[in-house]
Amino acid sequence: MNSPQNKRKELEHILTGGNFVKIDEAIKNLREESPIRGVIEILVSHYESGTDQKVMGLIREFLNDLKDQASCVEVIEEINKNHSDSTRAMLVASCWQSGLDYSGFVSDFAELFVSGDFATAIECFTVIESSSGHLTKAEKAALVGQLKKNASGVSGEKTALAMELLYFLEQTDED
Repeated sequence: MNSPQNKRKELEHILTGGNFVKIDEAIKNLREESPIRGVIEILVSHYESGTDQKVMGLIREFLNDLKDQASCVEVIEEINKNHSDSTRAMLVASCWQSGLDYSGFVSDFAELFVSGDFATAIECFTVIESSSGHLTKAEKAALVGQLKKNASGVSGEKTALAMELLYFLEQTDED
């Protein structure tokens, strides 16, 4: 049986080979296997450096369809790395599109909401909004406090978005 390390090396080899059919097959196989630590990192690295839009689409779809809650940690690790704005926005979008519970990471998304570009801020808004049902009143209050404390870092088109996010959190806190 292949070890996780061998499977990661094989995936890297297939991705660098550039054969779309083999890449598509490898990613389909990943969907059927138990998650292997490091695979998300390999896929994101290839997405970041890739130019083939079809392959990038396969990677994006794979991340959007993650179903293992344990994958969240690896996705967050990738979000926190020094990726391009477009890669980071894609990763954050995968968080809400996967339907996994990222409520344990809302502070990270609030920080990224403030520091990221507009597209990333929109995706962070959506993750925070979709996670809000899993937060206690105290966690929501802490999140509102964090956003208000860092409000000076929000400018331009993100200002209205920040106000909307704060309004949403404060309204749902009253429930």
